[in-house]
Amino acid sequence: MPTDTIEGYLLAHTHHQQAHREAEHLCARMPWLTSAQAEDLTRHYVRRRIDLTGQMLLTTTERAAQLRQEYEDRYAALRGDLLRRHAVCACALLACAGGVTTVACLLTR
Repeated sequence: MPTDTIEGYLLAHTHHQQAHREAEHLCARMPWLTSAQAEDLTRHYVRRRIDLTGQMLLTTTERAAQLRQEYEDRYAALRGDLLRRHAVCACALLACAGGVTTVACLLTR
């Protein structure tokens, strides 16, 4: 089993246990509930909480993918700009070197 799968399972299990504890705490604050009602409320609360957690995680991963794409696009643009600037500087340097060489040759005649 891959580490990501195990980690995901443990994370899901932890969220489920936390939701169950929250539901039990909620039911404890309502002493008029029968055992069946408390179990039903717990089941519904846990299901809803797990659904919400799953939706939050999905939204987070989608946003992370969007941000990653935005950063990669920006990096590619910056890298292209930097390459163009270096090419311009190299051309200017070669032109200057050629000019200096030409002037030196003319002066030595």
